[in-house]
Amino acid sequence: MDSALDEMAETLRVYDCGTRLWKLKGEAHEATKREFIEILKLLEGELGEKRFFGGETFGFVDVALAPFLAWFYTYETFAGLSIEDTAPKLMAWGRMCVERESVAKTLPEPRKVYEFVCSLKKMLGIE
Repeated sequence: MDSALDEMAETLRVYDCGTRLWKLKGEAHEATKREFIEILKLLEGELGEKRFFGGETFGFVDVALAPFLAWFYTYETFAGLSIEDTAPKLMAWGRMCVERESVAKTLPEPRKVYEFVCSLKKMLGIE
C-alpha cells in the first residue's frame, strides 16, 4: 500500500467482506472467507512491526479500523476461522487499541454484535 488512503480502502473492504461472511452460503461464502483472510494479511503486512498503522501514534487509519474489533468475534464465528491464528499482529494491535480509554468506551460488546447479526439474519430470512 502506498498511503493512508489505500489503508482506508482496505478498511472499507473489511466492512464489505465481513458483511458477506454472515450473509452468504456455499461456494460464495468460501470465496468470501478466502478474501477476508487476504484482507487481514494485507492489513497485518501494512502494520508490520509498528505499534499503530501510522507508527507510534494512534491515527486516522486506527480510528477507522478500531470499530471493527467488536465485529471480529462475529466474523470469526460465521467464517469458522481464528483471526488470532490468521493475523496475530493485527490482533495484538487490536488489544493495544482497546487499552485506549477512547476506544474501550465506544466499542460494543462483541457478543452483543453477534446477537444483533443473528437477529438481523433471522429478520432478513437468511438463516
